[in-house]
Amino acid sequence: MQNLAALPTELRNPATEHIDQLSTLDMLRIINDEDARVAAAVAQVLPETARAIDAIARRFEQSGRLFYIGAGTSGRLGVLDASECPPTFSVPQTLFQGIIAGGDSALRNSSEVSEDSPEQGVADLAARGFTQNDALISIAASGRTPYVLGALRYAKSLGALTIALTCVPNSEMAALADISIAPVTGPEVITGSTRLKAGTATKLILNMISTGVMVRTGAVYGNLMVNVQPTNAKLVDRAHRIIMAATGVDQPSAAALLTKAGSVKKAIAMQKLSLSAEEAQARLDAAKGSLAALLRSTK
Repeated sequence: MQNLAALPTELRNPATEHIDQLSTLDMLRIINDEDARVAAAVAQVLPETARAIDAIARRFEQSGRLFYIGAGTSGRLGVLDASECPPTFSVPQTLFQGIIAGGDSALRNSSEVSEDSPEQGVADLAARGFTQNDALISIAASGRTPYVLGALRYAKSLGALTIALTCVPNSEMAALADISIAPVTGPEVITGSTRLKAGTATKLILNMISTGVMVRTGAVYGNLMVNVQPTNAKLVDRAHRIIMAATGVDQPSAAALLTKAGSVKKAIAMQKLSLSAEEAQARLDAAKGSLAALLRSTK
């Protein structure tokens, strides 16, 4: 059994031992100083993060899916990242799936006892129909949460792609996973409160992974969110601006194109290649949905 007291995320931070005696402004300065260390820790694990992105993208090309699993803050961050991908990149709800110990009620109400059952981690992952074609990001700041370890071992036994995202080096999760991403964020401002620096590092890396995978699989054209779903007024306006930026047309023309096309990518293809909506869709299908690949193929 790993000695929890020896984990970097559980140690007392000497810089904050007297934080309760400081003025509010000085307290915030110390918190901000500690937060500034997070980006540097994440920078150290960019090579591993890149490996994870490329490996997940290959799974997607073979009809695989990406699952996130964690408990507490780690689980909430995984669910958050998964839930933001469908509206941002117009992908099916099933492509990115977040699982938290204790179920969806644990998103609002803490369920600490749930994280102690490896068997429940297995059951929750199996209940989603997880297969060897899929990828799993197992998330735990400590690198040893039983619920997450159970799911990780199960995914590994199937031959799925396994990624461990932790904030301590040489963890039990890291030893099991195909790829280990472990930014060392050190002791927290409040001892053991890993929703702080560890949580921030986790959020940054999950942002990179989901965004990077979508870039690699053609959901982005340049830096434009061409897979966006225009489902409300703000997103319709964004869709118009994306079409304008990609094609050079004015706003009324962009609006007309979007109405005809029904999607941003198709609208851009129609305008740039002088295609009908049906022709644009056929060409996009042939390019596996990648607008960038389609436009490169016509040069």
